Amino acid sequence: MKRSTIPLLIALLITACTQTPAERLTQYVNPLIGSGGHGHVFVGASVPFGMVQAGPTSINQAWDWCSGYHRSENSVIGFSHTHLSGTGIGDLFDITVMPITGDVTYARGTMDNPHSGLWSPADRENEVTRPGYYAAPLTRYGIKAEITATARTGVHRYTFPASHEAAIVFDLENGGCWDRTTECHMQAVGNNRITGYRHSKGWARVQRVYFVAETSKPFDKFTLHGRDNMYGRASFATTEGEQIILKVAISPVSIEGATIALEQEALHKNFDTIAAEAAQAWESELAKINVTCHSEEDKKIFYTALYHSMMAPALFSDINGNYMGADGNIYNSSTARYTNFSLWDTYRAKQPLMTIIEPQKAGAFVASMVDICDKQGRLPVWHLWGNETNCMVGDPAIPVVADAIVKGIKGFNREEAFEAIKKTAASSERGKGLRHTYGYIPCNMFGEAVAYELEYALADGAAANAAKALGKSNDAEYFTRKSQSYRRLFDQESRFIRGVDSTGCFRKEFNPYYSAHRADDYCEGNAWQYTWLVPHDIGGYTELFGGRELMLAKLDSLFTAPSTVEGDPSPDISGMIGQYAHGNEPSHHIIYIYSMLGRPHECARLVRRVMREQYRNAADGLSGNEDMGQMSAWYIMSALGFYEVEPASGRYWFGSPTVQRAELSVEGGTFVIETKNNSNKNIYIKNITLNGKPHPLPYIMHSDIAHGGTLTIEMSDTPTMWYNIR
Repeated sequence: MKRSTIPLLIALLITACTQTPAERLTQYVNPLIGSGGHGHVFVGASVPFGMVQAGPTSINQAWDWCSGYHRSENSVIGFSHTHLSGTGIGDLFDITVMPITGDVTYARGTMDNPHSGLWSPADRENEVTRPGYYAAPLTRYGIKAEITATARTGVHRYTFPASHEAAIVFDLENGGCWDRTTECHMQAVGNNRITGYRHSKGWARVQRVYFVAETSKPFDKFTLHGRDNMYGRASFATTEGEQIILKVAISPVSIEGATIALEQEALHKNFDTIAAEAAQAWESELAKINVTCHSEEDKKIFYTALYHSMMAPALFSDINGNYMGADGNIYNSSTARYTNFSLWDTYRAKQPLMTIIEPQKAGAFVASMVDICDKQGRLPVWHLWGNETNCMVGDPAIPVVADAIVKGIKGFNREEAFEAIKKTAASSERGKGLRHTYGYIPCNMFGEAVAYELEYALADGAAANAAKALGKSNDAEYFTRKSQSYRRLFDQESRFIRGVDSTGCFRKEFNPYYSAHRADDYCEGNAWQYTWLVPHDIGGYTELFGGRELMLAKLDSLFTAPSTVEGDPSPDISGMIGQYAHGNEPSHHIIYIYSMLGRPHECARLVRRVMREQYRNAADGLSGNEDMGQMSAWYIMSALGFYEVEPASGRYWFGSPTVQRAELSVEGGTFVIETKNNSNKNIYIKNITLNGKPHPLPYIMHSDIAHGGTLTIEMSDTPTMWYNIR
């Protein structure tokens, strides 16, 4: 070695030893945000967009326990391998396992008897939850339970006390009030493997989950128990502190598919390796947005929101490409298939967010939707574990598919996707037959008619944009005309959107504060909120109102009206500011209408208020259901400073960014958002430059973001009109 190289090597060693390690973004994730209140978030172990969500399931199955967990109590009936996150209805909880000691009753049990069934209190004081990992002591049995996951496998580590009656129980009943087991089977294969399946009926009417489980220690015996042999007990003798690893792989198709998953994803890896890989999977996804915030609390809220936005859709195909089609038959695809599409919620912000930071995934989601259309005859509404639930109103997949077409997202056939849009829109199901006949859905002939009609009109507007992007002028004209149907429902006198009957007359009884869950003209809302569900034609709607000032006056009144909802409202109507209800999705775009109408300062003021008051680093830190990522995606987009108000428009309207700096991984490289003079006081945009050039527009195009570049936003404490409003 040359003497001259020694100082250089020493310098390099000193530098390497003193460099700050790369920041771990997972440290800013608090999975318990939204686990209290009405957030309904999943708490447990998973990887981004994975098939498995392995975590605790409570004995309580009330509404606030839709995800299987609620921070208000600590019961655990076992650790299930499928969960929903943030929904307003419960289901799944498939293939539940519970480590125990001693004799138990093989039944669900009751909350008033702590020794009934299998359930145990969990020690919340010593509970640990982070991306890809969950742990809690089960106080009834003195067992520490730890869980991690791969895409298709839940991996458990149970630390037992000394016992001659230790066991791991497989529970195939578990669905409680949400679903019921229709058929199940399990059997031991040798002395450390169990195979089986659970078929059930609930929100997903035909749900099939196959599993293969393997224990690190051979069991002494495996016995079946309970009603219809829905419980299987693998028995062990354990010493104090002995750990048993359990790996459970699942498949929607077959035991063979689960076996392949077990062998390729988990079998030859130890628990800690899998947990580290799960954490790294989350780290890689969270790194799609690297933000600098004003406070660590803001950063925790941001990255927890990003984490929650990546819980779904869920992978729905085996490693060999097999998957269950929407018709119940088995198919094979070389590309991944997905399920659990909560589209009425997520078309608004969650799916647009995916087109920016997850374009490949966004394309795969759309390919899955087009495949669903091919199998069931129309695009999905709310697809759960391969089943169409028809939950919620309208055609919410159309805006998502159209948006991907307009933005040039790859991974699916655009012509086939547009044909799926046309096929779905032409269907006579779900009130569209009446719509084709009358030009709108008469309120005396169909429930929630106003909500359905407005959502269909919005979807038509998105379809028109997709047709334009594909050069289909006739289709564009047709869908544009159909998208104007909202005009039939607008009452010039009250300036509310109202139900119209089959004679063309407005419903006589009208109270804009009234809402009856699934029993009036609206869906989870009232006339106050639904009057603003015309984001696809704000220009035409302004004219219908009689001009911008009249429309703005009505919009102002939305935020100053009493926050009372009369009748029998859905509990989803929450997060109220006047009659604006941020806790539910129909309101999510409304604040940004101010920017569209030339009052960006009002948009800024209200966006900041919602972010400050309705998102917190706490168990009850969400003002409403997470809804499979939508509530969180609204926060992410708004923190970055823009929101896609008009579905499939390809443009995002500015609001009031809260980040100091953000680096987004996009298709073209990196898109940087930097703010100047940004603070809790300086909430108003003063001016904007894009790649060093003035950007005097109130919106930014998706193509500008996707290509990469730098957006600089200067903030001020004084309202400024930095763009021209036509």
